[in-house]
Amino acid sequence: MVKTVKSAISMVCPQCRVRCHAHGKNRNGLRRFLCPDCKKTLTEPHRLTLGEMYVSEEKAIMVVKLLVEGNSIRSIQRITGVDQNTIMRILVLAGDRCEKLMGRLIVNVPVKDVEADEIWGYVGKKEGHKMPREANNLTIGDQYCFVAIERHTKLVLNFALGRRDTATTQVFIEGLRAATSNQSFQITTDGFKPYVPAICDTLGDRVSFAQLIKVYRNDPDSEHRYSPGEVVDTEVVPIMGDPDTSRACTSIVERQNLTIRMQMRRLTRLTNAFSKKWENLWAAYCLHFAYYNFCRVHRSLRVTPGMEAGITDHIWEIKELLA
Repeated sequence: MVKTVKSAISMVCPQCRVRCHAHGKNRNGLRRFLCPDCKKTLTEPHRLTLGEMYVSEEKAIMVVKLLVEGNSIRSIQRITGVDQNTIMRILVLAGDRCEKLMGRLIVNVPVKDVEADEIWGYVGKKEGHKMPREANNLTIGDQYCFVAIERHTKLVLNFALGRRDTATTQVFIEGLRAATSNQSFQITTDGFKPYVPAICDTLGDRVSFAQLIKVYRNDPDSEHRYSPGEVVDTEVVPIMGDPDTSRACTSIVERQNLTIRMQMRRLTRLTNAFSKKWENLWAAYCLHFAYYNFCRVHRSLRVTPGMEAGITDHIWEIKELLA
């Protein structure tokens, strides 16, 4: 077993200008020094992880790796020995950096076919379990993540988290406008009605728009099971422009929904790993999509979606994602 020995270091008291003596370590393993004159205690030079945390960079990266691979908070605590509150703090800080990264890099991206869909989740409790005093609290209960993905590059262009309503849809489509270039493209959504005014008003100058509406079999047993009913037919409804019906598809974004549920523990069905705070769920989404775009090699592309779209030129490491 190889023993790691830290290099010798000495510090000079900024007030007395004399050499300090070694004075043990603090709780994070950083060496401390004591001034023989003023008795002031100093800590060796160090850099805060993610700008705010004393946990080592290696442990923080390991925590993020386990998060993006679908581990729960408590399983990460058992594996790494990092406290669960520290893990949650790492998630929030990493999510904030990933949100800013996506906003900076995914701008004016040329696209050809865009698919949009929503995935259900909840914060704290399901909508039907809310108390009367919580009825107007929009950060508790059902939360839908709107996702837009480019069909050919598999790049997630934009996402928004909120209620499945007109307001969230409008915010989502406005973000999609900023993410895409002004060249014309085709967009396909499901039959959710608020998409129609949002896309027509915000993207009317650049898109051909069609909705793919699924017809389900009328099965009374479907009310008592978790899986959706059987799809017996699909109908492509042109909404605006001149959409190519053969290209109207939502299969890629629906496959992305499966990836989210497999890679995000708090969205795994029939478990108690749901989010207790809206901010934590948002941070988890930001981390997932940034990792998916820049770090995770897509099996069919053999590169990351960011590389396929020409945004990056190599597969990113977690360290680069959080830099």
